[in-house]
Amino acid sequence: MTPRAIRTKKMAAGVLTVRIFALCVALLAPLEAMAVEFVFVGSRQMGMGGAGVATTTDSLATYWNPAGMAMNKKFDIRFQGGGQVVDRGDVFDAMKDINNLNLNDTSAGNIARLQQVIDRINRPGTNLTATGSGGFYVKGNFGEHALGFSVSDVATGGAFLRGPVGFTNNGANLSVNGQLAMNGLEARQAALSYAYAFLDRMFSIGVTGKVIQGAAYSGATNIRGASDDVRVFEDIGRAKISTALAVDVGVMFRPSSWLRMGIVAKDINAPTFDAPNGDKFKLLPQVRTGIAVNPYNSLTLTADVDITKNNTLVPGLQSQLLSLGAEQTILSELLSFRLGAFKNMQDAKTPFIPTAGFGLRVLALRIDIAGGYDFRDQAALASGSIALTF
Repeated sequence: MTPRAIRTKKMAAGVLTVRIFALCVALLAPLEAMAVEFVFVGSRQMGMGGAGVATTTDSLATYWNPAGMAMNKKFDIRFQGGGQVVDRGDVFDAMKDINNLNLNDTSAGNIARLQQVIDRINRPGTNLTATGSGGFYVKGNFGEHALGFSVSDVATGGAFLRGPVGFTNNGANLSVNGQLAMNGLEARQAALSYAYAFLDRMFSIGVTGKVIQGAAYSGATNIRGASDDVRVFEDIGRAKISTALAVDVGVMFRPSSWLRMGIVAKDINAPTFDAPNGDKFKLLPQVRTGIAVNPYNSLTLTADVDITKNNTLVPGLQSQLLSLGAEQTILSELLSFRLGAFKNMQDAKTPFIPTAGFGLRVLALRIDIAGGYDFRDQAALASGSIALTF
C-alpha cells in the first residue's frame, strides 16, 4: 500500500470516528439528568482524577470503555476495590453533636448550643453522597479481537434531610425533630465484553453486555438516636432485589502514537430495577468522553468529561464531572506517579478535589494505590488494585 493510500485510509477512519462521536452525542445528550453519577473504578484512574475513557486498555476497559481492550495485545487479570464519600455540611458530625448533647438540660446555654448545631445541619446543600466498587476483571487478545469478563459490584448512595430539623422545649427536656433519608443502589454485575481493532489499532470499537442484579435501598432514620454510622445504616431496611440486562458501547481512536480519544455510552438500554415501596429505579444512559496525550513515552496527560448531566440519589443534586490527570512512569514503568483533580460542573460551590496515586510493577505483577481528600467538602477517596499483566 502506498503512503498516499495509507493517509487516505487514516483520514477516512478519522472522519468515520468523528461521525460516530457526533451520532452518539446527538442520540444520548437529550437524556441528560437521568443517570446516576459516574463511579471511579480502578486505582490508576482515581489517581488521575477519575480520567480513564481514553487511557484504559487493560481489563478495567470492560467498565471504562470496552473499545480500549483491543488497543494492546496484553493479557490482564486484576482485582480492585475503592470508594468515595462526600459529606457536604458535616452531616454525620452534626448528628453526633446533637446526640452528644444532654437534652434534659433546658438551660439557655444548652439551648444555644443545640440551636447552633441545628443551624449547621439545616444549611442549604447539606447532604452526603457515596460510591464504591469492587470486583474481578480479566481480558485477553486474539489478533485484532479482544474479549473481557468481569464480576463486580458498583454502588451509589445518598443521604439528605427530609425537611428542616427543629426542636421543642417541653420545659423538662428538649425534643429534636427531623429525619435523615437515605437511598442506595448496588449494581451487582457479571459483564462480557468484546472489542475489535482496525487499521493497525488506530481505531477500535467495543461492546459490553451485563447481567445486573440491582439491590435498591431506601429508608430514613431520626436525627436523634442515630449517633453512629452502624445505627444509621441499620435503619435503611432490607434491599429490594431485581435483575435486568444492560449494554455499554465504546469507541477509541488513535490518530498518532501520542494521541488517543475515546467515548463510552453506558447502560444505553436504560435497565429498570424494582425499588422499595413499589417504585422503580431506572439507570438511564451515561455518556463520557476522554482524551489522552503522550508528549513523550513515559508521560501521559489526560482529561475526561461527562456529556450527560447525571442525577445522584440525593433529590436535586446533579453530577457532571470534569476529570484531569497526569501519569509519569520511570525505570521502564517500574514506578508510576499520578496526580489529578476532578470537579462537579453542576455544583458551582464544589472545588476541584485533588487526587494522587502510585504504581509498582515487578515483572508481571502490578500493584496500584490511590486516594484523595478535600477539606472543605470533606470528600475522601481511596482505591487499591493488584494485577498480573502478560
